[in-house]
Amino acid sequence: MSDRDLDARLIARSVTGRYDLFLGVGAGLAILGAILILFRLGPADHARMWHMVQVNWLFFTGLSTGSVAFVASQKITNAKWSGMMIRFAEAAVAFLPISLLTLILIFTAGYEPIYGRMAEQLPSLQPGKAFWLSHGFMFLRLFGGLLLLSWVGWKLIRADLLPDLAAVRGAVTGGRRSLYERWARGYDETPLGVAAHEARIHRLAPLYAVLYALIVTIIAFDGIMALQPHWFSNLLGGFYFMGSFLGAHMLLALTMMFGASHLGVADLVSPKQRHDLGKLCFGFTVFWTYLMWAQYLVIWYGNLPEETGFVFARLWGHWFPVGRAVLLGMFVIPFVGLLGVAPKKTRVTLGFFASVSLAALWLERYLLVIPSVTASPGPVFGVPELAPTLVFAGLFLLSYALFARRFPMLSPRLAGITIRREVAHHHAADMYDHEEPPKDWLQEAAIDRRDHER
Repeated sequence: MSDRDLDARLIARSVTGRYDLFLGVGAGLAILGAILILFRLGPADHARMWHMVQVNWLFFTGLSTGSVAFVASQKITNAKWSGMMIRFAEAAVAFLPISLLTLILIFTAGYEPIYGRMAEQLPSLQPGKAFWLSHGFMFLRLFGGLLLLSWVGWKLIRADLLPDLAAVRGAVTGGRRSLYERWARGYDETPLGVAAHEARIHRLAPLYAVLYALIVTIIAFDGIMALQPHWFSNLLGGFYFMGSFLGAHMLLALTMMFGASHLGVADLVSPKQRHDLGKLCFGFTVFWTYLMWAQYLVIWYGNLPEETGFVFARLWGHWFPVGRAVLLGMFVIPFVGLLGVAPKKTRVTLGFFASVSLAALWLERYLLVIPSVTASPGPVFGVPELAPTLVFAGLFLLSYALFARRFPMLSPRLAGITIRREVAHHHAADMYDHEEPPKDWLQEAAIDRRDHER
Protein backbone atom coordinates (compact mmCIF):
# COMPACT_ATOMS: atom_id res chain seq x y z
CA MET A 1 0.00 0.00 0.00
CA SER A 2 1.34 3.44 -0.94
CA ASP A 3 1.59 6.26 1.59
CA ARG A 4 -1.33 7.97 -0.13
CA ASP A 5 -3.52 4.88 0.14
CA LEU A 6 -2.61 4.43 3.81
CA ASP A 7 -3.40 8.08 4.58
CA ALA A 8 -6.71 7.77 2.72
CA ARG A 9 -7.68 4.73 4.78
CA LEU A 10 -6.74 6.41 8.07
CA ILE A 11 -8.66 9.56 7.18
CA ALA A 12 -11.74 7.60 6.14
CA ARG A 13 -11.71 5.47 9.29
CA SER A 14 -11.00 8.32 11.71
CA VAL A 15 -14.48 9.83 11.29
CA THR A 16 -16.57 6.63 11.25
CA GLY A 17 -16.84 6.24 15.01
CA ARG A 18 -20.41 6.45 16.27
CA TYR A 19 -19.93 4.79 19.67
CA ASP A 20 -23.60 3.87 19.83
CA LEU A 21 -22.84 1.25 22.48
CA PHE A 22 -21.22 3.82 24.77
CA LEU A 23 -24.05 6.25 24.08
CA GLY A 24 -26.82 3.75 24.76
CA VAL A 25 -25.25 2.08 27.78
CA GLY A 26 -24.13 5.42 29.21
CA ALA A 27 -27.58 6.96 28.88
CA GLY A 28 -29.19 3.84 30.33
CA LEU A 29 -26.89 3.75 33.35
CA ALA A 30 -27.25 7.47 34.04
CA ILE A 31 -31.06 7.36 33.77
CA LEU A 32 -31.32 4.23 35.93
CA GLY A 33 -29.08 5.77 38.58
CA ALA A 34 -31.13 8.99 38.54
CA ILE A 35 -34.38 7.04 38.91
CA LEU A 36 -32.96 5.14 41.89
CA ILE A 37 -31.89 8.40 43.52
CA LEU A 38 -35.25 10.08 42.98
CA PHE A 39 -37.60 7.23 43.86
CA ARG A 40 -35.72 4.63 45.92
CA LEU A 41 -33.79 6.77 48.42
CA GLY A 42 -35.23 8.08 51.63
CA PRO A 43 -33.90 10.99 53.73
CA ALA A 44 -31.79 8.58 55.80
CA ASP A 45 -30.02 7.35 52.65
CA HIS A 46 -28.84 10.74 51.38
CA ALA A 47 -25.65 10.78 53.43
CA ARG A 48 -24.58 7.40 52.05
CA MET A 49 -25.40 8.59 48.54
CA TRP A 50 -23.21 11.69 48.90
CA HIS A 51 -20.37 9.61 50.31
CA MET A 52 -20.41 7.59 47.08
CA VAL A 53 -20.58 10.77 45.03
CA GLN A 54 -17.26 11.72 46.63
CA VAL A 55 -15.77 8.29 45.86
CA ASN A 56 -16.87 8.33 42.23
CA TRP A 57 -15.87 11.96 41.74
CA LEU A 58 -12.35 11.13 42.89
CA PHE A 59 -12.24 8.01 40.71
CA PHE A 60 -13.54 9.44 37.43
CA THR A 61 -11.84 12.81 37.84
CA GLY A 62 -8.58 10.93 38.36
CA LEU A 63 -9.14 8.82 35.24
CA SER A 64 -9.93 11.89 33.11
CA THR A 65 -7.05 14.06 34.30
CA GLY A 66 -4.72 11.03 34.22
CA SER A 67 -5.68 10.27 30.62
CA VAL A 68 -4.73 13.78 29.55
CA ALA A 69 -1.51 13.36 31.57
CA PHE A 70 -0.79 10.28 29.43
CA VAL A 71 -1.17 12.46 26.33
CA ALA A 72 1.15 15.07 27.85
CA SER A 73 3.75 12.41 28.63
CA GLN A 74 3.69 11.21 25.03
CA LYS A 75 4.24 14.75 23.76
CA ILE A 76 7.01 15.50 26.25
CA THR A 77 8.91 12.34 25.31
CA ASN A 78 8.15 12.79 21.60
CA ALA A 79 6.83 9.23 21.56
CA LYS A 80 6.06 7.61 18.22
CA TRP A 81 4.69 4.23 19.30
CA SER A 82 1.29 5.48 20.52
CA GLY A 83 -0.04 7.17 17.38
CA MET A 84 -2.76 4.57 16.80
CA MET A 85 -4.19 4.89 20.32
CA ILE A 86 -3.51 8.38 21.66
CA ARG A 87 -6.90 9.78 20.61
CA PHE A 88 -8.63 7.11 22.72
CA ALA A 89 -6.95 8.69 25.76
CA GLU A 90 -7.69 12.25 24.63
CA ALA A 91 -11.44 11.59 24.52
CA ALA A 92 -11.54 11.30 28.32
CA VAL A 93 -11.09 15.09 28.56
CA ALA A 94 -14.82 15.38 27.78
CA PHE A 95 -15.68 14.29 31.34
CA LEU A 96 -13.92 17.23 33.01
CA PRO A 97 -16.86 19.69 32.66
CA ILE A 98 -19.03 17.11 34.46
CA SER A 99 -16.36 16.86 37.14
CA LEU A 100 -16.47 20.63 37.66
CA LEU A 101 -20.27 20.63 37.93
CA THR A 102 -20.12 17.76 40.43
CA LEU A 103 -17.64 19.70 42.55
CA ILE A 104 -20.16 22.53 42.82
CA LEU A 105 -22.82 20.05 43.97
CA ILE A 106 -20.43 18.55 46.51
CA PHE A 107 -19.77 21.94 48.11
CA THR A 108 -23.44 22.91 48.16
CA ALA A 109 -25.94 20.08 48.66
CA GLY A 110 -23.33 17.49 49.56
CA TYR A 111 -21.08 19.49 51.89
CA GLU A 112 -22.76 18.56 55.18
CA PRO A 113 -22.92 14.76 54.53
CA ILE A 114 -19.33 14.66 53.24
CA TYR A 115 -17.47 17.34 55.21
CA GLY A 116 -19.80 17.79 58.20
CA ARG A 117 -17.64 15.75 60.60
CA MET A 118 -14.56 17.65 59.48
CA ALA A 119 -16.31 21.01 59.95
CA GLU A 120 -17.16 20.06 63.54
CA GLN A 121 -13.46 19.64 64.28
CA LEU A 122 -12.32 22.97 62.80
CA PRO A 123 -12.55 24.91 66.13
CA SER A 124 -10.09 22.44 67.70
CA LEU A 125 -7.50 22.93 64.95
CA GLN A 126 -4.77 25.55 64.69
CA PRO A 127 -6.09 28.80 63.14
CA GLY A 128 -4.01 28.39 59.97
CA LYS A 129 -5.20 24.84 59.40
CA ALA A 130 -8.79 25.77 60.23
CA PHE A 131 -8.68 28.54 57.61
CA TRP A 132 -7.09 26.17 55.06
CA LEU A 133 -9.93 23.68 55.57
CA SER A 134 -12.70 26.29 55.66
CA HIS A 135 -15.55 25.83 53.19
CA GLY A 136 -14.89 28.88 51.04
CA PHE A 137 -11.13 28.57 50.74
CA MET A 138 -11.26 24.82 50.06
CA PHE A 139 -13.84 25.25 47.31
CA LEU A 140 -11.94 28.18 45.79
CA ARG A 141 -8.69 26.26 45.39
CA LEU A 142 -10.34 23.02 44.30
CA PHE A 143 -12.61 24.60 41.72
CA GLY A 144 -10.01 27.10 40.54
CA GLY A 145 -7.31 24.44 40.31
CA LEU A 146 -9.48 21.91 38.48
CA LEU A 147 -10.78 24.62 36.15
CA LEU A 148 -7.22 25.65 35.30
CA LEU A 149 -6.16 22.03 34.78
CA SER A 150 -9.20 21.37 32.57
CA TRP A 151 -8.55 24.50 30.52
CA VAL A 152 -4.88 23.67 29.90
CA GLY A 153 -5.81 20.03 29.19
CA TRP A 154 -8.43 21.09 26.65
CA LYS A 155 -5.98 23.51 25.02
CA LEU A 156 -3.52 20.62 24.66
CA ILE A 157 -6.11 18.26 23.19
CA ARG A 158 -7.48 20.97 20.88
CA ALA A 159 -3.98 21.74 19.63
CA ASP A 160 -3.42 18.06 18.88
CA LEU A 161 -6.78 17.88 17.08
CA LEU A 162 -6.28 20.85 14.76
CA PRO A 163 -3.93 19.21 12.20
CA ASP A 164 -6.27 16.22 12.01
CA LEU A 165 -9.35 18.40 11.54
CA ALA A 166 -7.60 20.10 8.65
CA ALA A 167 -6.74 16.70 7.14
CA VAL A 168 -10.16 15.03 7.50
CA ARG A 169 -12.57 17.95 6.87
CA GLY A 170 -13.16 16.75 3.33
CA ALA A 171 -14.38 13.39 4.65
CA VAL A 172 -17.29 14.78 6.71
CA THR A 173 -20.43 16.73 5.91
CA GLY A 174 -22.96 18.96 7.59
CA GLY A 175 -22.28 20.39 11.02
CA ARG A 176 -19.05 18.49 11.47
CA ARG A 177 -17.70 19.89 8.21
CA SER A 178 -18.55 23.42 9.33
CA LEU A 179 -16.94 22.87 12.74
CA TYR A 180 -13.77 21.39 11.28
CA GLU A 181 -13.38 24.17 8.72
CA ARG A 182 -13.99 26.84 11.35
CA TRP A 183 -11.42 25.38 13.73
CA ALA A 184 -8.86 24.66 11.00
CA ARG A 185 -9.20 28.11 9.44
CA GLY A 186 -6.33 29.51 11.48
CA TYR A 187 -4.12 26.46 11.13
CA ASP A 188 -1.05 27.13 8.98
CA GLU A 189 -0.21 24.00 6.96
CA THR A 190 3.12 25.34 5.68
CA PRO A 191 6.28 23.71 7.10
CA LEU A 192 6.93 26.77 9.28
CA GLY A 193 3.36 26.80 10.49
CA VAL A 194 3.41 23.08 11.31
CA ALA A 195 6.67 23.51 13.22
CA ALA A 196 5.25 26.44 15.18
CA HIS A 197 2.14 24.43 16.03
CA GLU A 198 4.21 21.46 17.21
CA ALA A 199 6.24 23.84 19.37
CA ARG A 200 2.99 25.05 20.95
CA ILE A 201 1.98 21.47 21.75
CA HIS A 202 5.39 20.88 23.32
CA ARG A 203 4.88 23.95 25.53
CA LEU A 204 1.41 22.94 26.66
CA ALA A 205 2.36 19.34 27.48
CA PRO A 206 4.94 20.05 30.23
CA LEU A 207 2.71 22.81 31.59
CA TYR A 208 -0.12 20.31 31.96
CA ALA A 209 2.19 17.71 33.54
CA VAL A 210 3.33 20.16 36.23
CA LEU A 211 -0.20 21.38 36.90
CA TYR A 212 -1.43 17.78 37.02
CA ALA A 213 1.01 16.90 39.81
CA LEU A 214 0.22 20.05 41.82
CA ILE A 215 -3.56 20.28 41.38
CA VAL A 216 -4.33 16.57 41.65
CA THR A 217 -2.25 16.54 44.84
CA ILE A 218 -4.56 19.26 46.19
CA ILE A 219 -7.56 17.17 45.14
CA ALA A 220 -6.16 14.24 47.13
CA PHE A 221 -5.47 16.38 50.20
CA ASP A 222 -8.88 18.07 50.18
CA GLY A 223 -10.93 15.15 48.87
CA ILE A 224 -9.40 12.44 51.07
CA MET A 225 -7.09 13.71 53.80
CA ALA A 226 -9.33 16.61 54.88
CA LEU A 227 -12.09 14.14 55.76
CA GLN A 228 -9.92 13.10 58.72
CA PRO A 229 -8.20 16.45 59.49
CA HIS A 230 -6.00 15.24 62.37
CA TRP A 231 -4.27 12.77 60.04
CA PHE A 232 -1.79 13.83 57.37
CA SER A 233 0.56 12.26 54.85
CA ASN A 234 2.79 14.18 52.46
CA LEU A 235 2.90 11.10 50.20
CA LEU A 236 -0.86 10.91 49.70
CA GLY A 237 -0.86 13.37 46.81
CA GLY A 238 1.69 11.41 44.81
CA PHE A 239 -0.03 8.15 45.70
CA TYR A 240 -3.35 9.49 44.37
CA PHE A 241 -2.15 11.09 41.14
CA MET A 242 0.11 8.18 40.23
CA GLY A 243 -2.75 5.80 40.93
CA SER A 244 -4.89 7.87 38.58
CA PHE A 245 -2.08 7.79 36.00
CA LEU A 246 -1.97 3.99 36.29
CA GLY A 247 -5.77 3.86 35.92
CA ALA A 248 -5.52 5.98 32.77
CA HIS A 249 -3.17 3.41 31.19
CA MET A 250 -5.51 0.55 32.13
CA LEU A 251 -8.49 2.47 30.78
CA LEU A 252 -6.59 3.14 27.55
CA ALA A 253 -5.96 -0.59 27.12
CA LEU A 254 -9.73 -1.17 27.13
CA THR A 255 -10.78 1.84 25.05
CA MET A 256 -8.01 1.14 22.54
CA MET A 257 -9.17 -2.43 21.94
CA PHE A 258 -12.83 -1.42 21.62
CA GLY A 259 -12.11 1.69 19.56
CA ALA A 260 -9.73 0.02 17.11
CA SER A 261 -12.30 -2.68 16.40
CA HIS A 262 -15.12 -0.13 16.19
CA LEU A 263 -13.21 2.00 13.68
CA GLY A 264 -12.13 -1.01 11.64
CA VAL A 265 -8.39 -0.58 12.26
CA ALA A 266 -7.79 -3.42 14.72
CA ASP A 267 -5.36 -4.94 12.23
CA LEU A 268 -3.21 -1.80 12.48
CA VAL A 269 -2.81 -2.10 16.25
CA SER A 270 -0.05 -4.69 16.37
CA PRO A 271 0.97 -6.98 19.26
CA LYS A 272 4.08 -4.80 19.43
CA GLN A 273 1.97 -1.73 20.25
CA ARG A 274 -0.07 -3.65 22.84
CA HIS A 275 3.18 -4.90 24.34
CA ASP A 276 4.44 -1.33 24.71
CA LEU A 277 1.24 -0.27 26.47
CA GLY A 278 1.26 -3.43 28.59
CA LYS A 279 4.80 -2.68 29.76
CA LEU A 280 3.66 0.73 30.98
CA CYS A 281 0.66 -0.84 32.73
CA PHE A 282 2.99 -3.31 34.44
CA GLY A 283 5.57 -0.68 35.35
CA PHE A 284 3.11 1.73 36.95
CA THR A 285 1.48 -1.17 38.80
CA VAL A 286 4.82 -1.79 40.48
CA PHE A 287 5.27 1.94 41.11
CA TRP A 288 1.83 2.18 42.75
CA THR A 289 2.88 -0.61 45.11
CA TYR A 290 6.15 1.16 45.84
CA LEU A 291 4.27 4.33 46.84
CA MET A 292 1.89 2.35 49.03
CA TRP A 293 4.83 0.68 50.78
CA ALA A 294 6.65 4.02 51.07
CA GLN A 295 3.75 5.49 53.08
CA TYR A 296 3.87 2.60 55.52
CA LEU A 297 7.67 2.66 55.70
CA VAL A 298 7.81 6.35 56.67
CA ILE A 299 5.31 5.78 59.48
CA TRP A 300 7.25 2.77 60.72
CA TYR A 301 10.83 4.04 60.73
CA GLY A 302 9.74 7.53 61.83
CA ASN A 303 7.78 6.03 64.75
CA LEU A 304 4.75 8.21 64.00
CA PRO A 305 1.86 6.69 65.95
CA GLU A 306 -0.40 9.64 65.09
CA GLU A 307 -0.37 8.48 61.46
CA THR A 308 -1.16 4.82 62.11
CA GLY A 309 -4.88 5.23 62.81
CA PHE A 310 -5.84 6.04 59.24
CA VAL A 311 -3.90 3.05 57.91
CA PHE A 312 -4.91 0.41 60.42
CA ALA A 313 -8.57 1.42 60.36
CA ARG A 314 -8.53 0.21 56.75
CA LEU A 315 -6.43 -2.89 57.26
CA TRP A 316 -8.16 -4.30 60.31
CA GLY A 317 -11.58 -5.60 61.29
CA HIS A 318 -14.53 -5.18 58.95
CA TRP A 319 -12.55 -3.15 56.38
CA PHE A 320 -9.79 -5.72 55.99
CA PRO A 321 -11.51 -7.69 53.16
CA VAL A 322 -11.73 -4.50 51.10
CA GLY A 323 -8.07 -3.69 51.78
CA ARG A 324 -7.08 -7.22 50.80
CA ALA A 325 -9.10 -6.96 47.57
CA VAL A 326 -7.33 -3.68 46.75
CA LEU A 327 -3.91 -5.25 47.25
CA LEU A 328 -4.81 -8.29 45.17
CA GLY A 329 -6.45 -6.31 42.36
CA MET A 330 -4.01 -3.42 42.20
CA PHE A 331 -0.78 -5.37 42.61
CA VAL A 332 -0.77 -9.15 42.97
CA ILE A 333 -3.05 -10.13 40.07
CA PRO A 334 -1.79 -7.55 37.49
CA PHE A 335 1.83 -8.11 38.55
CA VAL A 336 1.68 -11.87 38.13
CA GLY A 337 -0.52 -11.67 35.05
CA LEU A 338 1.46 -9.04 33.16
CA LEU A 339 4.91 -10.25 34.18
CA GLY A 340 5.29 -12.28 30.99
CA VAL A 341 5.47 -11.00 27.44
CA ALA A 342 2.54 -12.90 25.91
CA PRO A 343 -0.22 -11.56 28.25
CA LYS A 344 0.72 -8.00 27.35
CA LYS A 345 0.37 -8.70 23.63
CA THR A 346 -2.88 -10.67 23.77
CA ARG A 347 -6.12 -8.70 23.71
CA VAL A 348 -8.03 -10.98 26.07
CA THR A 349 -5.40 -11.13 28.80
CA LEU A 350 -4.45 -7.46 28.61
CA GLY A 351 -8.12 -6.50 28.73
CA PHE A 352 -8.77 -8.83 31.67
CA PHE A 353 -5.93 -7.53 33.83
CA ALA A 354 -6.77 -3.93 32.93
CA SER A 355 -10.37 -4.53 34.06
CA VAL A 356 -9.22 -6.09 37.34
CA SER A 357 -6.90 -3.15 38.00
CA LEU A 358 -9.60 -0.54 37.30
CA ALA A 359 -12.09 -2.31 39.58
CA ALA A 360 -9.47 -2.45 42.33
CA LEU A 361 -8.65 1.23 41.83
CA TRP A 362 -12.31 2.07 42.40
CA LEU A 363 -12.21 -0.02 45.59
CA GLU A 364 -9.08 1.84 46.66
CA ARG A 365 -10.87 5.19 46.30
CA TYR A 366 -13.78 3.69 48.25
CA LEU A 367 -11.44 2.57 51.01
CA LEU A 368 -9.68 5.94 51.21
CA VAL A 369 -12.95 7.87 51.64
CA ILE A 370 -15.74 5.85 53.25
CA PRO A 371 -14.19 4.86 56.63
CA SER A 372 -13.57 8.58 57.29
CA VAL A 373 -17.18 9.64 56.78
CA THR A 374 -19.48 6.69 57.48
CA ALA A 375 -21.13 5.83 60.77
CA SER A 376 -21.09 2.15 59.81
CA PRO A 377 -18.40 -0.07 61.36
CA GLY A 378 -17.76 -1.74 58.01
CA PRO A 379 -18.52 -1.61 54.30
CA VAL A 380 -22.16 -1.44 53.22
CA PHE A 381 -23.30 -1.55 49.61
CA GLY A 382 -26.90 -1.04 48.62
CA VAL A 383 -29.04 1.22 46.48
CA PRO A 384 -27.57 4.43 48.03
CA GLU A 385 -24.12 3.28 46.91
CA LEU A 386 -25.20 1.79 43.58
CA ALA A 387 -27.22 4.74 42.28
CA PRO A 388 -24.47 7.44 42.15
CA THR A 389 -22.00 4.88 40.82
CA LEU A 390 -24.33 4.13 37.92
CA VAL A 391 -24.80 7.85 37.23
CA PHE A 392 -21.06 8.54 37.14
CA ALA A 393 -20.28 5.52 34.97
CA GLY A 394 -23.09 6.48 32.60
CA LEU A 395 -22.00 10.11 32.36
CA PHE A 396 -18.40 9.06 31.67
CA LEU A 397 -19.50 6.80 28.81
CA LEU A 398 -21.86 9.50 27.50
CA SER A 399 -19.21 12.23 27.50
CA TYR A 400 -16.72 9.88 25.83
CA ALA A 401 -19.25 8.94 23.14
CA LEU A 402 -20.17 12.58 22.45
CA PHE A 403 -16.50 13.44 21.95
CA ALA A 404 -16.08 10.43 19.65
CA ARG A 405 -19.11 11.37 17.55
CA ARG A 406 -17.87 14.93 17.11
CA PHE A 407 -14.12 14.57 16.56
CA PRO A 408 -11.92 12.11 14.62
CA MET A 409 -11.07 9.20 16.93
CA LEU A 410 -7.93 8.41 14.98
CA SER A 411 -5.11 10.82 14.25
CA PRO A 412 -4.12 10.15 10.62
CA ARG A 413 -0.77 11.93 10.98
CA LEU A 414 0.25 10.26 14.26
CA ALA A 415 -1.09 6.84 13.25
CA GLY A 416 0.76 7.12 9.95
CA ILE A 417 4.02 7.87 11.78
CA THR A 418 3.54 4.85 14.06
CA ILE A 419 2.73 2.49 11.19
CA ARG A 420 5.55 3.62 8.92
CA ARG A 421 8.15 3.51 11.67
CA GLU A 422 7.02 0.06 12.75
CA VAL A 423 7.19 -1.28 9.21
CA ALA A 424 10.64 0.28 8.77
CA HIS A 425 11.86 -1.28 12.01
CA HIS A 426 10.56 -4.64 10.88
CA HIS A 427 12.54 -4.32 7.65
CA ALA A 428 15.64 -3.51 9.67
CA ALA A 429 15.05 -6.26 12.25
CA ASP A 430 18.51 -7.71 11.70
CA MET A 431 20.02 -4.43 12.89
CA TYR A 432 18.18 -4.47 16.24
CA ASP A 433 17.89 -6.87 19.14
CA HIS A 434 14.10 -7.06 19.42
CA GLU A 435 12.24 -9.28 21.84
CA GLU A 436 9.22 -9.35 19.50
CA PRO A 437 9.25 -11.89 16.69
CA PRO A 438 8.54 -10.64 13.14
CA LYS A 439 4.86 -11.66 13.31
CA ASP A 440 4.25 -9.13 16.10
CA TRP A 441 5.30 -6.16 13.95
CA LEU A 442 3.16 -4.46 11.33
CA GLN A 443 4.11 -5.50 7.82
CA GLU A 444 3.01 -4.36 4.37
CA ALA A 445 0.77 -7.42 4.02
CA ALA A 446 -1.15 -6.40 7.15
CA ILE A 447 -1.90 -2.90 5.89
CA ASP A 448 -2.20 -3.59 2.16
CA ARG A 449 -5.94 -3.03 2.11
CA ARG A 450 -7.74 0.13 1.14
CA ASP A 451 -10.51 -0.61 3.59
CA HIS A 452 -11.36 -3.05 6.32
CA GLU A 453 -14.64 -4.75 7.05
CA ARG A 454 -16.06 -3.48 10.29
